[in-house]
Parts: sequence; structure tokens; C-alpha cells
Amino acid sequence: MNHQPVRSVCIVGGGTAGWMAAAALARTLGGAVAIQLVESEDIGTVGVGEATIPPIKLFNQLLGLNEADFVRATQGSFKLGIEFVGWGRAGHRYFHPFGTFGADFDSVALHHWWNRQRLAGDPTPLDDYSMAWAAARANRFAPPSPDRRLVQSTFDYAYHFDAGLYAQSLRRLAEGLGVTRHEGRITGVARHGETGDVTAITLADGRTVAAEFWIDCSGFRSLLLGEALATPFIDWTHWLPCDRALAVPCAHAGGSDGAGFTPYTRSTAHGAGWQWRIPLQHRIGNGHVFSSAFMAEDEAAAILLANLDGPALATPRLLRFTTGRRAQAWAHNVVAIGLAAGFMEPLESTSLHLVQSGLMRLLALWPTRAMEAHVRDEYNRVTATEWERIRDFLILHYHLGTRDEPLWRHTAAMAIPDTLAHRIAHFASFGRLVSDGPELFLNASWLAVHVGQFNLPQRPDPLADARSPQVDAPRLLAGLARVMREAAAEMPGHAAFIARHCAASLIP
Repeated sequence: MNHQPVRSVCIVGGGTAGWMAAAALARTLGGAVAIQLVESEDIGTVGVGEATIPPIKLFNQLLGLNEADFVRATQGSFKLGIEFVGWGRAGHRYFHPFGTFGADFDSVALHHWWNRQRLAGDPTPLDDYSMAWAAARANRFAPPSPDRRLVQSTFDYAYHFDAGLYAQSLRRLAEGLGVTRHEGRITGVARHGETGDVTAITLADGRTVAAEFWIDCSGFRSLLLGEALATPFIDWTHWLPCDRALAVPCAHAGGSDGAGFTPYTRSTAHGAGWQWRIPLQHRIGNGHVFSSAFMAEDEAAAILLANLDGPALATPRLLRFTTGRRAQAWAHNVVAIGLAAGFMEPLESTSLHLVQSGLMRLLALWPTRAMEAHVRDEYNRVTATEWERIRDFLILHYHLGTRDEPLWRHTAAMAIPDTLAHRIAHFASFGRLVSDGPELFLNASWLAVHVGQFNLPQRPDPLADARSPQVDAPRLLAGLARVMREAAAEMPGHAAFIARHCAASLIP
């Protein structure tokens, strides 16, 4: 068996996923591996992954990107979390913050003290103990403090950016690091007669590109993993029934320095799905994710266009998808990254993160030319676990909804995975956040959705009850909320921060 190092890699497909892969491999592997990328300008990209979550900062650091330059180049803005409108019930709002709720003042977690006060009649919403929301609702932003003694250290942030501009930046970086790009449409895939491994691809003009290892970034088509290797697709539509999205940019109302230039994403529930709102420097990204089983496309488009901040800058573009994943993300000598591996609707901005985590996992388990089965199996095991835990978190949003419309009645009544039912039951009894291992969305995220969508604990935590004579929770909670409001008031406005540090040209 050949355990020599892999000498050549070919990435099939460009777009954001392809160029993220090219840049990460080139930065990490240097000149030790010949890296090629094949893409066709005739094939469009999905290009709606404009909202991110905090780990993207680590990926950019790996690539050596300067934050201000990156935000400027991608017409970016900052993101403190997601505001959910109308999910628990029509008109209700809650915030999923990046970071924690509050700063613990006792061995019992803060949310247990909040819940005890709630059960005693205190109407203060949990959001009031989030530093991220204190800043977000005032349209203010500054990076967190490194001083862990301050409440300004208790939040985190990510970005909104133009995914197409990000891909262009990464292409320049990757090509500068030696990645070779081939323009052309793929018309054939050659496989080894005995092993079944992919050996080469043929382009429409007759050229061939050969490699020892392949990364499939061909989007929904999944040209190598799905088509050539016939890797099955696991359909999760019975849990996540939305299968369409209409995307359209619009202008800022009153300019990008107005009150609508929010440092957070907004997700607004509608009759058969939800609408995203992502503010960039030069425009606002919008989309309506919906279920074709419960709403027609023309009705969905009308709802989207009726709920824009400013004039639409294009005609809504329709995307069709099926939520789910490939049974294996790595088969033979092919690893699928991004949409080629599966699709999660963008409710919690995980699309680009799944590209990032897939790449980091691949580098941590980088194979030799032998393509060791145990390495491939471990990659697939961890990938499946990550996808399934994110899946459960997305299902939570739908299952806890109480809106009285057909889609929402369906998702509230549907059978859910046992893993999720277990977590819901634990939180409903004592407010306990349980998990069977490390995952992307941590306690604060689950807490935000449980409480925001009215899965409220029926009883106080027994330990909080036992400690209550020793802890003046009402005073400490009130003081924490006050300090957070005061700290937020000292921050610059989101628009002002960008204008000072990373303003881009208004024309991309």
C-alpha cells in the first residue's frame, strides 16, 4: 500500500466553497502539493451565504486576512446575532446572541436565576441579560474587550458580507500562493478500473486534468461524490420541509448610515417559511425560504417584495433545494465540501461554516496516497455527527413554533428525532441544557431558542432553590442588565465604526 504523501489535488468547482478550499489548502500545504481548481464561468453559484457565525474569524486568521481589509473588500458589516421575528408567535421577537447570557455571579448558571425570578412574577426578558443584544438593539458595535472581568467581554461577533466578493478575494490569495485555475465545463470523469478512485476529468474542449486527491465543490450537482461515485443522499425534508428560496437584494432605506444598518441578521417568520435580512454596506440581502407544499412561488415572491426596506435591485432569483446530506462526505479519493456534501437551510447561517469545518477536518485528517479507510471513516463519522446536531437545532425552531398556519401546525405536530425530544424535555422540566458531546451551537444558542419560542421551564432549578437564601439574585440581575445598557451606550454606532475602520466604496 502506497503511504507516500499526496502530491496533487484538484478542486472541482469555484464559488465561495471552492476558493475557500483552495486558499486553505494553499496556505497550509504550501508548495508540497500541486493544487488545481477547475470552474466554468458559464455555471453560476448560489451566492446567498452572506451571513456567518463567529468561527469564520478563525478561518480568516488562518488565511492571514486583515479584518479591516476583509470587511472593506467584501462590502461587509458586523453581526452580533440573529433577531427572530414572529417565530414563537406572530409579532413576538427574540434574539439569538453570539456569546453568553450575562456574566455568572454564582455557581448556578445565570439563566436558572432568571427563570426563578420569572416564575416569581418578574417580566424581564432573558434578552436583557445579553451584552450582544444590548449593543445590537441600539445599533452599536465595537469588538469585545479582552478583559474577562468586564461585561464587554461576554459577547462575540461574526460578519455579513458579499459571498461573491469574498470568493474573488480568496481567488486572488490562492492564485498568489500557487493554485492553478482551469476554466472549462467538465464533460467526463475517469475512474480507476480496480479501485474505483477518480483519476481524471475531461473538459469540454478535450483537455484532461489529473490528480491523486479530489475535492468536490460543484454545488448541488455534486458532480464527483453524487454523480460519479453515486453516494446516496439522506433526505431530511420530513423534518425541515422548506425546499425553495427566493433571493433579492434591495437598497438601504435612507442610506447605509441609517437606523436600518443593523449589526445583526433578522429572520422573520411568514405563513409558510421565513425571510432573511442581511445588511451590507452597499445593499441589503433578502430572501424568502418557504415550503412549496404550503405556498406557491408567486405568493412567496409577493411576500418577499412587500417586505423590503428599499427598492429591489434585481428580480428575485429562485433556488430549489432539498435539506439533507450525502451518506458519506468522503468516498474513495473524493471529499465533498459545501453544497456538494449536503444542504442546511440558512436559518442559522451555517452554510459557510460547514465549508470551513469540513476543510479544517480534512486538514486534520489529511491522508496519504493510500487513502486509508480508517481516516476516511473518522472524517465521515465526525461530519455526520456535526450535521445531525445542527439539523436538530434547526428543527427546534420549527417544532417550537405556535403560529396557526398549515406549515407551522405541521412542524409543531411532527415526530422529531429522539435526540432532540430528549433535549426539549430536559429544558421544559428544570431549564437544563443537556448534550451528548461537543457541538457547534452551545448552551446560549439553545437557551435563546427554547426561551424565545416559549419552551419555558415548568419549575426552578433545585440547586438555585437551595442556594436562594445565600444569593440576592434580583439585585444582581438588575445590576447586570443596567451595566450592559450603560456599556452599550458607550460603544460607537455600527455605521460610525465601519466608517472609521473599514468603509468600502459604495460601488463594489
